[in-house]
Amino acid sequence: MSDKEKPDQPSEQPGPPSEEARKSSTTEAIVQLGQTTVPTAESNIFCLTIIGQIEGHLILPPQNKTTKYEHVIPQLIAAEQNAKIEGLLIVLNTVGGDVEAGLAIAEMISSLTKPTVTLVLGGGHSIGVPIAVSADVSYIAETATMTIHPIRMNGLVIGVPQTFDYLEKMQERVTRFVTGHSKVSEQTFKELMFKTGELTRDIGTTVIGQDAVKHGLIDSVGGVGEALRELNRLIRDRRPAAGGGADAR
Repeated sequence: MSDKEKPDQPSEQPGPPSEEARKSSTTEAIVQLGQTTVPTAESNIFCLTIIGQIEGHLILPPQNKTTKYEHVIPQLIAAEQNAKIEGLLIVLNTVGGDVEAGLAIAEMISSLTKPTVTLVLGGGHSIGVPIAVSADVSYIAETATMTIHPIRMNGLVIGVPQTFDYLEKMQERVTRFVTGHSKVSEQTFKELMFKTGELTRDIGTTVIGQDAVKHGLIDSVGGVGEALRELNRLIRDRRPAAGGGADAR
């Protein structure tokens, strides 16, 4: 029988994804993004984690726990465009990392139109400070710390005056962002940054929990419950305005 004379074979319909395929997809998400979808009801809040060292233009050694900025930026854009997402919770436990990558993440968070809340757990050090203050409201755990110090660089330096000017301009960018998105004054921030004697191998200051609030860096001391409560309040306050002309009576 020729191919033309053969009876039509029923086409195979793709069935639902197997348990093995679902596990593989979840594992891939963990490996690539460090995140996985919790198997519960859909939430209107997107949780973004900034964990370990912020990786920028250079790939860090494989033993380092990192947050890659090229993964974070698409997530922020997707959350901004997703109509089901009404607010973002950004959780930080970072030692810092690439300055320009950290500033890029901080600028993106600050420019989102949806309510945002940051929560510092463990630590929000170095370039993690601008990210911590970039949201509408910021929280810090009672025992969490933040290290404020000048920008440093390593590697080959060509032309010391030019390199110093570059570092000074970069430092000014960080200072301007932090003071513009928090209650800390420029004078106080620079005093903390250039303080000597507190860090044994560097200049700078480590502030813990309530001290970060006292200096005006962070809005309040609190944990996950307080951060979510505030984010839900911001979401509720935004809904009437987004609805277009709600009755104010």
